[in-house]
Amino acid sequence: MKITAAVARTIHAPLTMETLDIEAPRDDEILVRVVATGVCHTDLVVRDGLLPTPQPVVLGHEGAGIVMKVGRSVRKVTPGDHVVMTFNSCGACPSCADHEPSYCYEFFPRNFFAVRPDGTSALSRDGELIHGNFFGQSSFATHAICHEANVVKVPNDAPLEILGPLACGVQTGAGAVMNALKVTAGKSFAVFGTGSVGLSAVMAAKVAGATTIIAVDTNDERLAFARGVGATHTVNPKRANATDEILAVTSAGVDFALDTTGLTEVIRGAVLSLAPRGVCGILGASPMGSEINLDEVHFMSGGRRLIGIVEGSSNPDEFIPILVDLHTRGLFPFDRMISFYPFDKINEAIADSENGRTIKPIVRMG
Repeated sequence: MKITAAVARTIHAPLTMETLDIEAPRDDEILVRVVATGVCHTDLVVRDGLLPTPQPVVLGHEGAGIVMKVGRSVRKVTPGDHVVMTFNSCGACPSCADHEPSYCYEFFPRNFFAVRPDGTSALSRDGELIHGNFFGQSSFATHAICHEANVVKVPNDAPLEILGPLACGVQTGAGAVMNALKVTAGKSFAVFGTGSVGLSAVMAAKVAGATTIIAVDTNDERLAFARGVGATHTVNPKRANATDEILAVTSAGVDFALDTTGLTEVIRGAVLSLAPRGVCGILGASPMGSEINLDEVHFMSGGRRLIGIVEGSSNPDEFIPILVDLHTRGLFPFDRMISFYPFDKINEAIADSENGRTIKPIVRMG
């Protein structure tokens, strides 16, 4: 069938709206009519050639939509189901067997190589191969092919057009707090960076019952937003040393810290902000070969820990429905970060995200 998709053909260039052919789903695949898709920083990193995803390619990995067709071996969903499409995984490696798909041994090829395991793509244009299967979906399109491993059924009465970001950005920030760091009631928490991931972490820390929630960013508008969704304190490192300010608020440091920036000096400051036995999580992407420099005596003598986190250490089949329920009950207002754009304005949505004019853009397919 014919679909409309936004295609990345040139590094650093705008996406082009094109009419493509999409194959019928194979036995183990699912065809979804995409209702809306979130724009994530990872899409922009790949567009700009910082990861080895081949072009031309259809990006998009925060898709939400309605199942149209399923392959003969699919049992998880049926036509008409409302779904969120999240990251892909193999389902067979030791991590997947332990219900930790975000650490799938094949995470990189399944999500970034933009082809099926056999090297094919479901997308083409007049015989030209267009790479698809990005994060197992390529949802910057009116229709997408996904898989049982990365489709999550959601209630049909849930607001489908806002749910796409739960697949990656929101799941990453909230999951870092609730699944990986396991922040509990009465504890203190600091997040470095208040984009959609960091703000999701703030909201999750409030849900978890943290009593001191500190947001660190150079953008005063984002800091004000953070206060509105749960932060008890904010720090702008342009005006004050963040570690010093956190120690002044907590005296001994925070129980938990989270870096969303991927900047090595910020990570060092986050670790220095930890109380004895404190834990710092890192999830921001850094250039390959980047190194983290820590004060070894401070790190070792306080029994502090530093852990890497991917996709919020989430099992999406379990965690995305939890986030939907929290939102339904008014406890997790991630929709306050969202700005909507029509699909044909996707490059405007991307530019507004890059320039900080919007926190979480979502394109609606119409």
